[in-house]
Amino acid sequence: MINNLTNPTLLFFALGVLASLVKSDLEIPASTSKFISLYLLFSIGFKGGQELAHSGLNREIVVTLLLSISLATVVPLYTFFMLKKKLSIENAGAIAATYGSVSAVTFVTATLFLDSLKVNYGGHMVASMALMEAPAIIIGVMLMRKYGAHTGNNHSMGRIVHESLTNGSVFMIVGSLVIGIISDVKGAEGIKPFTTDIFKGFLAIFLLEMGMVAARRFSAFKNYGWFVTLFAIVIPIVNGLMSIIITHFLGIHPGNRLLLAILAASASYIAVPAAMKQAAPDADPGLYIPMALGLTFPLNITIGLPLYWMVIQSF
Repeated sequence: MINNLTNPTLLFFALGVLASLVKSDLEIPASTSKFISLYLLFSIGFKGGQELAHSGLNREIVVTLLLSISLATVVPLYTFFMLKKKLSIENAGAIAATYGSVSAVTFVTATLFLDSLKVNYGGHMVASMALMEAPAIIIGVMLMRKYGAHTGNNHSMGRIVHESLTNGSVFMIVGSLVIGIISDVKGAEGIKPFTTDIFKGFLAIFLLEMGMVAARRFSAFKNYGWFVTLFAIVIPIVNGLMSIIITHFLGIHPGNRLLLAILAASASYIAVPAAMKQAAPDADPGLYIPMALGLTFPLNITIGLPLYWMVIQSF
């Protein structure tokens, strides 16, 4: 845990939090932030596609992809019924979708964690991440429509599915994954300095901004009380441990088990807010974004990673 907390990329996240707390005028331009987000998704997808092309399909890959879809379906279903007892249907659906979906930056941090331990993992895990984005969004919207008196919009389910699949973050990572699969090795080597060598530097700047955003949004979140705070802390750990137990019996490689656990434990603060803005405008982004970004994200990258790895090693 100490090694994880002193990782330079995570320290930049802490610096961003500090900058917001002391009211520094430090700011990452919006255009730069958007470029870095797209770059990270491009790099993750392309490298994952290259690894998947080299490894081919086997039993573990097929099982992992099917399990990823299953987790993205089950998590929003069970969390919605917990949340709707305390929150409005719209907020319950948005939070359920948030925690059923995934965080690409948390996934990247987990890969760096494994790299530091010199533990191998499969490129197909990028495909797992891409597959877990859309199902949770679709299920969250379906639950809101089924149990809500009104959702404040007239979007058809076909349009919701289309918006989920064409969301910028989902489209970029899926597209990069496909390009990585079909690209030849020589061509991929030509852009390796861009896809690999500068990756950690861009991630550090991105986490710096995430720290500032998390600190700014957390103050408004406090008004919702202890239930959502406990949910944002406990449910990710439950989901992560549930994934570890399942993958133990499926015989999945330890590195892939950790990545699947962190995907199950993570929460989306990019794809889901973009989708919910159109599909559920009555849901409060001042609730589900701080939950994912201000609590669950730092929990996973500081305590979650070493905790899940320790549990994996103990099995």
